[in-house]
Amino acid sequence: MTTTEVIVTEPGLYPNMPEDVYHADPVPGGSLSSSGARRLLETCPARFDYERRNPPPSREEFDLGKAFHTKALGAGADIVVVDAKNWLTKDAKAARAAAYAAGKVPLLTRQAEQVDAMSAAVRQHPLAGALLGKGEVEQSLFWTDDRTGIWRRARTDLLRPDAIVDLKSCESADEEHIRKAITRYGYHAQADYYREAARALGLGDLPFLFVFVETAPPHLIHVVQVDADALAAGRHLNNRAIDLFAQCQRTGEWPGYASDITTISLPPYALRALEF
Repeated sequence: MTTTEVIVTEPGLYPNMPEDVYHADPVPGGSLSSSGARRLLETCPARFDYERRNPPPSREEFDLGKAFHTKALGAGADIVVVDAKNWLTKDAKAARAAAYAAGKVPLLTRQAEQVDAMSAAVRQHPLAGALLGKGEVEQSLFWTDDRTGIWRRARTDLLRPDAIVDLKSCESADEEHIRKAITRYGYHAQADYYREAARALGLGDLPFLFVFVETAPPHLIHVVQVDADALAAGRHLNNRAIDLFAQCQRTGEWPGYASDITTISLPPYALRALEF
C-alpha cells in the first residue's frame, strides 16, 4: 500500500493503514488531525498550510520516542541500529542519513539499549503492562465534524475496547512535570480529540489514558488521565482550531500574521522587573 493507492472518502476505522499514508493525509481536500489542530493554533494558517504541503524532515530529538513506540507496541517505523558512540563520524552520519531516506529511525547502540530497557519496563509494570496486553495498535480513524463538516482524523497508539492508550516518553513522570507537559504540549486537547473520534465512529465514550515512561533508568512509569475540566479546556482549543480550519478551507485563504502594524507590549514579568 502506498500513499497514491489510498483515498479516504468514507468515515471509519482503517486498521491496516501504513503510518506514511496516514500522515500524508489520504482525504481529498485535506483533514485536520489533533497535532495539526495544535499546530494551527500555535502558529498561523499560512505556516500550517505550508508545512502540511511540505512536511519538515525528521528531527533527531524525536527518534528515541519513535523507536520506543515501535518496540513497546510492536508496530511503527523500522529501527536501524548504528554501531557508533555518537553521530560525529562520517560513517555514522551517512548511516543516519540513509535511515532517514528510507523512512526508518536511526539509533546509536546505547540508544537502542535504552529503548529496549524502556520497553521492558512497560511490559513489567503491573498497570501499563496489562493495558498494552490487549487491543489493536496504530489504528487510523477518519470522520466528519458534525458542526462544520470538515474531515478529521486521528491515529491511536493502542485502541482497546475499554480505553484509548497513548505512550509518552519523558524526562520525569512525577505529577508536576506531567502537569506541565500536558499544558505545554496540549495533551489535554489530544485526549478530547481522540475521545471524540471514538464517539463519532460508534466505539463508545472511551477514557484516554497516558502512559508516561521516563527515558533514564530505572524508567519509572506513571499512568494518568486528565480530569473533566482539562478535557473541557481541550475541547475549547479543538473547536477554535476546527473553526479556523473550516474557514480557511471554505475561503481558500490561509492567512499569515497580522496585515496591519501591531503594537507589542512587554510581558508582565518584564514589567515587574522594572518596579522598584
